[in-house]
Parts: sequence; structure tokens; C-alpha cells
Amino acid sequence: MIVFGIAGWSGSGKTTLIEKLIPEICGRGLSVSVIKHAHHGFDLDRPGKDSYRHREAGATQVLMLSGERWVLMHELRGAPEPTLDEQLRLLSPCDVVLIEGFKAASVPKLEVHRPSNGKTPLWQENPHIVAVASDVDIECPLTRFALDDVVAIADYILNYSSRHEQRHAFV
Repeated sequence: MIVFGIAGWSGSGKTTLIEKLIPEICGRGLSVSVIKHAHHGFDLDRPGKDSYRHREAGATQVLMLSGERWVLMHELRGAPEPTLDEQLRLLSPCDVVLIEGFKAASVPKLEVHRPSNGKTPLWQENPHIVAVASDVDIECPLTRFALDDVVAIADYILNYSSRHEQRHAFV
């Protein structure tokens, strides 16, 4: 399983890039999953719905399913957030896992950098960033891509693991 991160400051275009990478990689016959780290609380549920009421009543997990999809919601209830490795073990087997966020995780990452955001590049301080995609040409010692060159970025991600033996196996 290839595990590769997409990092960058808020508003840089991480989600948009991942949204374009998924069909590009799937079009090559590979399955893709995504883990997105949210720095703030979120809820997929709505007050008043049965599943919401079950969680509010104290259920640790609520699994909802239909003929189209299923979702397992797990309340931490004060427990620590699972590590990235623990989260990877929760996923069904797949060929590629793209990770959005987790800037400090020790997986190879591509930084999405937009100088117009006024933020300093992450690659200057983060040793796990191995490439940078930007909307303008920037000076950087790492492999660089135009932000819209999705084919080249997908090629790089898929080939990086074979060149650096960075594949993960499910435990």
C-alpha cells in the first residue's frame, strides 16, 4: 500500500489537488482511500437524527449503512486521537492512501504552496516533504511541479514508493 501525504497551509489547494489526483490514480486501475486530518471538531451527523441521538446517549460507535454506503462514527470520549498507523489499519485494503494534513507524520509528502497566501514554505522546516507543487515557479531544492500538472504529480507519487521502499502493509 502506497501512503503519501499532501500538506500545506489552509487555503493552499490541498483538497482540490487530492480531488484531481483520485480519478487520475483510479483511472490507472488502482484503488484510492483518503485520510483527512481536521484541526477542529466536525460532525457528519445532525441533531435529531437517530444516529445523533444514539451518540448523544453515550454510544461509543454508531454504524450507519444503506444500499449505497456505510459510515462508522467513533466517539473518542476523552481518549487520545488514534495515531496515523492506527488509522491506516482501520482502512479496507487499497493500493494508495492519500493523507491530507498530518504535517508532522513521518510519511513522504508533497507540499502545496502558494506564495500569494503569505505563508512560509513548509519544506524549509519539514524533512518529510519531498516535493512541492505551486501555482507559480518557485526556487526550491526539491522536486517541483506546476499545481495543475496532475498527471506528473500522480506519476511521482506512484513511483516514489518503489524508489524509496516506503510501502505500508496492513497489520
